[in-house]
Amino acid sequence: MKRSDKTLKKTHHLKKESLSSIKKRASLIFDILVDKFPNASTALDHSNPFELLVATILSAQCTDERINKVTPLLFKTYKTPSELATGNIDDIKSLLKSVNFFNNKAINIKKMANQLLTNFNGEVPNNRDKLTSLAGVGRKTANVVLGQSFNIPGITVDTHVNRLSNRLGFTKNKDAVKAEMDLITIWEDSIWTEFSTVLILHGRASCKARKPLCDTCCISKLCPSKNIVSPVSK
Repeated sequence: MKRSDKTLKKTHHLKKESLSSIKKRASLIFDILVDKFPNASTALDHSNPFELLVATILSAQCTDERINKVTPLLFKTYKTPSELATGNIDDIKSLLKSVNFFNNKAINIKKMANQLLTNFNGEVPNNRDKLTSLAGVGRKTANVVLGQSFNIPGITVDTHVNRLSNRLGFTKNKDAVKAEMDLITIWEDSIWTEFSTVLILHGRASCKARKPLCDTCCISKLCPSKNIVSPVSK
């Protein structure tokens, strides 16, 4: 266990906090972050649910910036699930070669496109269980698509949301699904999508993995891990 992880584990036991108190603190944090990141949305470029689904699958263990460099040509070449499903796998891999794990991801998006045609008439379903039945789609990807494309509340627990939720005392779980279940009890469902998005943005901008910028953090007064998780960067 890393030193920061040990220290973080200890901070959760410094003071027991009631669920009502955690909910109130979460609401205050949400309001502050929404002011800081107004009109926040996914950083993945897309023009429809199908493109967002593909981009989100590709974004696993890869930066959004990298995905946004790859998807314009991919979406120009394969505009619909039908075109992607019938596309040559080697050609798809060639377009994705700069993406981490591009071989597996190419196979998954082609299979996913086939499943859309076979099971959902070529349409991206607006149902979590149906989405997670698709190749390469887990709860995180499903929640991104539901929230951003269909305005259906969902909590996206990526590495940023998981890290910040642990530091903020919203969960003690590092497992994404278990953390999501904890967050569901704390956050009102009306803010699930937006809270996930602003936490991701705040994680990238301030609450970094190794050196969170606690001294300049806009929510530091509401964070039980301030200046404890790891040294503050200058």
